[in-house]
This record gives sequence, C-alpha cells and structure tokens, in this order.
Amino acid sequence: MSHEAKLELLRQKLAQAAAPAGEAAIARQHERGKLTARERIELLVDPGSFIELDAFAVHRTDAFGLADKRFVGDGVVTGHGTVDGRRVCVFSQDFTVLGGSLGEVFAAKICKIMDLALTIGCPIIGINDSGGARIQEGVVSLGGYAEIFWRNVQASGVVPQISLIAGPCAGGAVYSPAITDFILMVDRIAHMFITGPEIIKTVTGQEVTFEELGGAQTHATKSGVAQFVAPTEADAFAQVRRLLSFLPSNNLDDPPATAADDDPERGDDSLIDIIPEASHLPYDMRQIILRVVDRADFFEVHEGFGGSLLVGFARLDGRPVGVVANQPAVLAGVLDIDASVKGARFVRFCDAFNIPLVTFVDVPGFLPGLDQEHGGIIKHGAKLLYAFAEATVPKLTVITRKAYGGAYDVMCSKHIRADVNLAWPTAEIAVMGPQGAVKIIFREEIARAADPEARTQELVAEYVERFANPYVAAERGYLDAVIDPARTRPLLIRALRTLDGKRVGRPARKHGNIPL
Repeated sequence: MSHEAKLELLRQKLAQAAAPAGEAAIARQHERGKLTARERIELLVDPGSFIELDAFAVHRTDAFGLADKRFVGDGVVTGHGTVDGRRVCVFSQDFTVLGGSLGEVFAAKICKIMDLALTIGCPIIGINDSGGARIQEGVVSLGGYAEIFWRNVQASGVVPQISLIAGPCAGGAVYSPAITDFILMVDRIAHMFITGPEIIKTVTGQEVTFEELGGAQTHATKSGVAQFVAPTEADAFAQVRRLLSFLPSNNLDDPPATAADDDPERGDDSLIDIIPEASHLPYDMRQIILRVVDRADFFEVHEGFGGSLLVGFARLDGRPVGVVANQPAVLAGVLDIDASVKGARFVRFCDAFNIPLVTFVDVPGFLPGLDQEHGGIIKHGAKLLYAFAEATVPKLTVITRKAYGGAYDVMCSKHIRADVNLAWPTAEIAVMGPQGAVKIIFREEIARAADPEARTQELVAEYVERFANPYVAAERGYLDAVIDPARTRPLLIRALRTLDGKRVGRPARKHGNIPL
C-alpha cells in the first residue's frame, strides 16, 4: 500500500470516528434537542485546543449481535484541551452509539483519561449522556463502572471533578457523578435516578414521570444532588467555564488570581442600612455579599437547595474566595438539615483546594421541629461544624447581626479556629434570643409581676443592652474587632494578605470520621 493510500485510510477512519453511527444518528440526536458528544466538547474547551485519545477504539465482544455493531470510538470521546488556557481532561459520552452504553473499552477510555488527569494535575470534566451499562457485555460493564468509581475516589480532593448531565444517567452510572465535586444538569433534558419510573410503578405502585423522579429541578431543589441547573447546553458549558475560573488545577496549586479591577480600599457607607433596626425583620444577605466582593460578582452554588444558607465563589482583590452566609430572608437564616449538608460539602471542597473561606453570620439557631430531629439535624448540623473545624485554609468571619447558641459556634467562630473574627455594631451574640432567654431566666419574677407582659418587655430591654451586642465577646477576645460595616471589604482584603502564608499542623492520622 502506498503512502497516499495509507493516508487515505487514516482519513477514512477519522471520518468514521467523527460520525461513528452515521449522519442519521446525529440528526436524531439533534431532534431530541441535544448536541453530539463532539459538539459539546467544542463548546467547553478553547477553540482548536482539544487533543483526542483512543479515537479508533472498538469493543471486543461478539455476544448478542454486537459483532456487527463495532462503532469507532465505542461510544465515548475522550481527550484533553484547555479552558482559558488551562489544561482540562474531558470525556463525553455519545448517545448515538448504542445509546451511550458503557462497556469494557468505553470504560477503559474514561479510566485512561482520568489517570492522565491525576498524572498531570488537571480537572476532570465528565459529560454524561448514557443509557447505562451495556447489557450485552454483562459483568464486564459493571467492572468498568467500578473502575471509574475507584478513580473518582482517588481523584477526590486532588483535582477538581465536574459532572455535566446532558441526557439520561441511570442505575449504577449515577454514582460516578455523585462522587464528583459539582453536578450541573441541563433542564428538561437531563435525568438522574437509581431506578426508573416503570420499575418504581411495578415495585411500589407509584406513578411518576421522568422529570418528577430525576429531572434537573428535582435534584436542584429537593434532593440536593445537583449544584447547578442550566436552561440550555450552551449555558451549561458557559457555567462550567465560569466555575473553573475560580478553581485551581489541583490541590497543590493556589486558586487562579486575576488582576485586581476593584479598589481594595473601597468602602460602602450603605452597608449598615441593609440591616433593619428591628432585629426580627428579614433582609437579603446577597446584598451584603455583592457590595463587599469584587465587582458585585458572586457565583452562587446550590442556589435552589437549603436556601437559609448561601454558598458560592467570589473574588477579593482578584483572589478567589469561598463565601458561606446565613440568609435571613429564608427561614430567618436558621441552620436546617439541607443548609448544614450544603454548607459542609462546600466548605470541605474549598479547604481541599486552597480556597480561603469568608463567612457572613446572621443565625438565630438551628431549625426546631419533629421532622428536623427525626431527620437527624444533630448529625447533619455536626457536618458543618466538622467541616469548619477541619478546614486549614484562611478563615474569615463577619457577624452582621444574630449569632445565637450552638449555631454561633458552628458558623466559623473563633473557638473552632477562625483566623479573623469581625462583628458589626449591629451584632447580637448570645446563648439565645432575648425573648426566650428572659422567659427562662426570669420565669418566676414574670409570673409574680402585676403586669407580666410589661415586665417581660422591661427585662428584654435590659437583656438586649447587656448581652445582645458584640462587646462582651470582644472583651473576651472572641472577636478580633468590632468594625464600621463600611470598612468590611478593605479589612477582609487586608486579612487575606496577612494570612497568605498560613500553615497549620495536624495530628498524624489516616483520616477523620465525619458524621455522615
């Protein structure tokens, strides 16, 4: 065979790899409102940067008619490219090839690119669109999934892992995304579930749609499985690119700093006006965050879940930070099960990848109630406590208003080793709210009073003056300073600069035992 003939053969194979199931299959994918595996990669990475691996791989089984269905690439596109000039490893499942089902070679391709990501220290991005295990390959498919799961665990806390769900992801396939750091689902297109609607109906008699069972909104608002929802695939990839802009490539790198384009000494006299003078009234903590961080740019994570706690990424003087904040506009900012789990997961991610934590506190306590107690609020609330106490990145805390009871401790207090603790003059730090405290402390006195209600209000006023302020805590060193709210941004930036070289030793151990 001549050189030209050999080159022609290569061109033919590359053409087969570009459309392994044919143009008609690509058209059907588009009719479903979905992009192809390769189109998705093109939207994600920088133009012209993608280098494909194993494009010519094919499966090795003859069982159940597969001998006549050997598609080039075996249903998944793998390789590496750059996002904003930084290296990422990617796999994109191809639903046009055998429904994107995973077999031995399919899994081996994914494992190979994951191994490369760990070798070179770059993020792993998985684009999921698959009908699940390739039944014709039997236990080999199950073994392939387990090999991927094992690598997800080895990569956890070493390189960022992001899962984008752009189609079905069912059965055992869901556990790989579940181990990764962030899951983004495309609305009305993505579905995740362990067992489908038909099996649920057969076993339980319940009738449920795919969307109700495992759609993007379900997982973003009810189960908490998904951190992000995108209306379109194009928006999904834009969100992934934005997320990556805050993250280091691996756990040995610092987060990517950008040129500071917002005055680090910028004050804001309007900040104190956000806090209502009546302490029982709500306000939106996002307004405080937006006025403090660079260019009012706050990339919220898990926006639809655990709404009484806000978490997300921002920058201070060009440096990425993880923001954790009580949200008084939702359930008065209490910590409940969902908020605690959401916060703990985010804090541990930031700590694993060297992202400083900035915590804004306005918390009246933990949510009371039978459902919360029976649901394990003790265990789940302890997760957030554990995460903050475990974290060794720079930790900065600002108390804007309420910091009551055990929730004061949990929200990155000085006692669990926050580095810098600040409070606004509007802060109230106490074992509990004035009304509850007075009714317990002065129960008998109130009962004997000629006018119990009037006496209660007098005692509440005395309690507020004595305890519901930041100065007792400041006197004991539990706060480093009580500050003018207008100076919050510059003081946080100065604290970050001071803590730039923070080092913390830890006892030798295999790992702790977080209350899961």
